[in-house]
Parts: sequence; C-alpha cells; structure tokens
Amino acid sequence: MTISIMQIREMKEIGVKSAALVVWDAPSAHIAHECGADFLIVGDSVGVNLWGHSNNLEITLDDFLVAVKAVRRGAPDSLVCADIPYGPVQIDPTEAVRAAIRLVQEGGADLVKIDAAPDFPEAVTAVTRAGVPVFAQMGLSPQSGSKYGISIGDLQQPESLVPDEMMEQLIQEARICEQAGAAMIDLTNAGPVIGEAITDAVSVPVIGGMGGGPWLDGRIRMFHAAIGYGTKFLDNSPSAYAYTAQTSRDAVTELLGDIRSGKQIKGGLGRK
Repeated sequence: MTISIMQIREMKEIGVKSAALVVWDAPSAHIAHECGADFLIVGDSVGVNLWGHSNNLEITLDDFLVAVKAVRRGAPDSLVCADIPYGPVQIDPTEAVRAAIRLVQEGGADLVKIDAAPDFPEAVTAVTRAGVPVFAQMGLSPQSGSKYGISIGDLQQPESLVPDEMMEQLIQEARICEQAGAAMIDLTNAGPVIGEAITDAVSVPVIGGMGGGPWLDGRIRMFHAAIGYGTKFLDNSPSAYAYTAQTSRDAVTELLGDIRSGKQIKGGLGRK
C-alpha cells in the first residue's frame, strides 16, 4: 500500500507516528516496504556505508542515481524520498531544481531531501514550485555540522547534539523551512528538548533519525543499522534488532571451511 505525504501530515494531526527506513538497494527496499514502512529514503550515506567513501560529500548525482533507481525497482509502490547530494543546492536554486527533476524523472523518486535546508530556503521554494515536494533536513547533519563545529565523523556519536541554548534559533530555522514550502522536516541530532519544541512549533511533520525519539512525529532508521549489517557491527554489540554482519561472517567462514575440506556446499547442488 502506498502512503502519501498528505497522509503523513494527517498522521501528525492525530498523533500517529510515521516510520521511515533509509535504504540503498532493491532487496532492502522490497523488504522495508513489505514490512510496512511508511516511506523510504535513499540517503547519500550510501557512499560511506556501501561504496567505501570517506564522507557523505564525495558522492555525485550521477553516482547516486544508481542507488535511487535500485530502490525504486525494489519497491515500485512505495513513497520514495531521495537526497540531493552535496553540490547542486550549494550552487544555486536553478541547479537544485535540475537535480530534483533528475531524481524524479530518472530515479523515480517522489520527493527530495535538501540538507542544511534553513541555509537554502530559496532552493526549497524553487524545488517545491517545480512540483517536487521537499523533505527539509536541519539540525546537525553532514552538510550543516561544520557550522556548529562538529565533524562528519562525530555526527554518529550520541553526544553530538545541538546545545539546548540554541532552541530559539532552531525553532526559527524550522519555521523558515515551513514557510519556504517544505512538506516535512528531517530533524537530526536535536535531542528531546529542542526536538519536542520544534515538533510543536510547526504544522508539518517533524521526523528524525540520530538524536531523535518519541517526542518527534516519526522516526528514521538506516535499514543496515537496524539489522546490524556493516563492518562496524562485526566485533561490537550495538543496539540493533539483529546482528547480520556477525551472522554473515559465521556463514561465510563455514562455507569456506566446507569447500576446503571437500564437502558439498549448502545450496550448491544443481537442479536436475
């Protein structure tokens, strides 16, 4: 079942939490949609988490479209949001519109996410006027953390939160996003005090990942983080719903052992 942005806004009005998953490939998208995620986000974090990039700013629009297309193929009936990678928004609103149109026309996205949106309200307005809904990201994020003195690497740490004394500034930034035409706000690393205040201050849904909680209108979680898939999960016990990386390592180790000992591998028999 496909949910609309309007339905997500109605969920805020009646106090029902929305749930989104960040996915980067067709199988993950298919599973997330089948499980009932309200919408899917194709994040530019794919570069760091799957492609070996050192930070989120390295990925190009052409590179990123590969992931967007894969997610759309995996979840053809889902509401899909795609990040606009670093570059077009920073150049000018016209470039932001061009990037948004490519993500919709070529990638199959339904809406786009603009990072550091309070710094680029003209881009939010221009993309919205072009007919592409905007998920406005604000708070501490890869493209905005530097102005708060936070490095990209530190953004994943639980203590990386916007100071509570910046509440009024963040509320004003949220209102800037709403007035610019944002359909929803992605609030990152704001914590419970600022997070709840912003959620109450604007009429659009405020949904967040890192630094979020039940005080927001909804939550975002990376699919791979939820299932514990990634090298950082191999030797740690993170707070996840599964530990797929560890299971994968055990399975591959057993597979290689079977091959080297002359055993038939599981699932390796051909069909008659």
